[in-house]
Amino acid sequence: MRYVSMKAHDIGRNLATEQYLMNNKDFGEPLLLFYYEKPCIIVGRNQNTLEEINQKYVDEHHITVTRRLSGGGAVYQDLGNLCFSFVLDSDSEEFGDFKSFVQPIVDALHQMGAKSVEVSGRNDILVDGKKFSGNAMYTKNGKTFSHGTLMLDVDQDVIANALNVPEDKIKSKGIKSVRSRVANLKPYLAPEYQNITVPEFRDILLKELFHVDSLDEIKDKEYVVTPDEQTEIDKIYEDYYNNWDWVYGNSPEFTVKKRQHFDAGTIDARFLVDQGKIKSVTFYGDFFGPKDATEIADLLQGVRYDKKSVTEALAEVDTNQYFMGIPKEQLVALWTEHVSAR
Repeated sequence: MRYVSMKAHDIGRNLATEQYLMNNKDFGEPLLLFYYEKPCIIVGRNQNTLEEINQKYVDEHHITVTRRLSGGGAVYQDLGNLCFSFVLDSDSEEFGDFKSFVQPIVDALHQMGAKSVEVSGRNDILVDGKKFSGNAMYTKNGKTFSHGTLMLDVDQDVIANALNVPEDKIKSKGIKSVRSRVANLKPYLAPEYQNITVPEFRDILLKELFHVDSLDEIKDKEYVVTPDEQTEIDKIYEDYYNNWDWVYGNSPEFTVKKRQHFDAGTIDARFLVDQGKIKSVTFYGDFFGPKDATEIADLLQGVRYDKKSVTEALAEVDTNQYFMGIPKEQLVALWTEHVSAR
């Protein structure tokens, strides 16, 4: 087995590295990757991003949002979480057999004192009955990667807020996340590990997985990305993980209802959004205006469904002619609240 300890703390760049190594390198043996990153949310390949996250909270707290290649649900990560990934030939393991992939990690955690750790359900690892690891899998061109999280010491207050989607009556065919009771792993480790950091945790797992007493014994097993490979990885990062079209625009078609009462009247807006862009919008309510609001609906058709794009589309429009007495900024806030400001 070879291994990579990624140096970046950016989820997009780490996922790009994982994707590049899977598709472009053949080590002739399994590859193990470890990485950890600053606060971020990763949604599954088949999810509606806006349906999974509290965008307003995410924007205010500068949490990175991206989409991964694999399926499954949305997860929150910060520098208290360690990610791991196994890459191997797809004919060596059955797709969906998460237990076989994660069993070496489970065995290592048992050695660290977390005796109640067990694989549960389709793709979770539990400790004392609570989830601390979710896993997902992806296969292509004869290779499969299975990647997962290890919540060592994650800020659970942020999880509760960042993944607590406000009631906006969003309806789509995106795969919904299953919310589970979660826990950090650190309290369940042996006493000598109670002050452990994430890099130290990673290194202990490496030694357990390779059955060595020192990382010096496996220096020849570590793979370091070359500058030329990094250039290719940076391109993947821009094409996928830092790309609005992939992160938000790749969401399945969905509808959303935005309703609010103002002193000048009530607006009930019904948006149909496809590939992250407004396909149609219908306005209901008892608002007044000398012009027909369908003109605004026509203007918004094809516009990205985010605050910045809607604001730009209406920049030269006197919305008071359509929604008299309601300031434009309040209209935009209603229609795009909890939607990406990018």
